[in-house]
Amino acid sequence: MFAKLFAPGNDSFLSSLGLLSLRLWLGLTMLLNHGIGKLRAFDTMAPHWVDPFKIGHTASFTLVVFAEVVAASLLAAGFLTRFAALVLAINMGVAFVVAHKGSLSGDHSGELAFIYLGGFVALFFAGGGRLSLDQRIFGSGRSGSSKKSKSSDH
Repeated sequence: MFAKLFAPGNDSFLSSLGLLSLRLWLGLTMLLNHGIGKLRAFDTMAPHWVDPFKIGHTASFTLVVFAEVVAASLLAAGFLTRFAALVLAINMGVAFVVAHKGSLSGDHSGELAFIYLGGFVALFFAGGGRLSLDQRIFGSGRSGSSKKSKSSDH
């Protein structure tokens, strides 16, 4: 029992359960605590939003809302996980560097953006795992990998 629990298998059920937890935790928190509020206040917030790429305040804000609503929803569902994680990582990277000036402490700390960034980068590299829509939709064509993943669970 302990060997299975502590085995470093990278495609085990427990690894996929961990990825599911991370996807739901970060995706839903981003959506509910950040994205929905921005979407509801779009008309009032967009004209005043920071424009780091000089594409216009509304365009910059639209990208943020896309990341925090659409990409966060995709991430939680495990659909196009790596794309969603990349979009969210870029969003949090810009927030950390531009809005928080790379600060991890103080009055305008970017610690939360930095923590989100770490989670999104991890999900970008790891993918959604076996408990994702990606696996259900795109994973069936890899017959060799399913045999390997079953043997790595033991």
